[in-house]
Amino acid sequence: MAGTGRTAADSEAGRFPDLFAPVVGKRGSAEFRRVDEVSCEDLVSNVTVVPYTAAGWVVLVLGDGRPEVPGGTREPGESIEATLRRELLEEAGARLESFRTFGVWDCVSTAEAPYRPHLPHPRSQRLVGVGRAELVTTPTIGDGEDVVEVLTVSLEEAQARFRAVGRGDLADLYALAAEVVGREG
Repeated sequence: MAGTGRTAADSEAGRFPDLFAPVVGKRGSAEFRRVDEVSCEDLVSNVTVVPYTAAGWVVLVLGDGRPEVPGGTREPGESIEATLRRELLEEAGARLESFRTFGVWDCVSTAEAPYRPHLPHPRSQRLVGVGRAELVTTPTIGDGEDVVEVLTVSLEEAQARFRAVGRGDLADLYALAAEVVGREG
């Protein structure tokens, strides 16, 4: 609408309210923001990949039955691309074929020190994107994470699984990822 001052980001925030809602917790705060590229690689401490295959959207199932999206923390000296590839392989047993950035969570920690010494603190970003992937092996992680199943489901089923456990933010994340790649189902 001309003259209303509304932007595309405003429209997305209205369509994906759980994703764009600020989060405040015991260890700090985070707020999702749409971006198409990384503005400062040194701020990126974590990554999240919303993966899809030719058959559908990939959702992890943890040992307690909760659905999860692949992602994790950068290692010392690791590039963002290397982190994306490692996390997807470890958590989903998938090879990343392509990746498109579409957002970041801007995070502010209230902790006295960073989670790990090499990470930015107190401000950091969790990079978010959508990636075409190929499932090639079983998950290999053991670092306290317990992926017991890797599912390929429709967009609607992925969203329903996240909403069923109170994770509307991740349901919205998958819907926005589908829009970014122009893919449904």
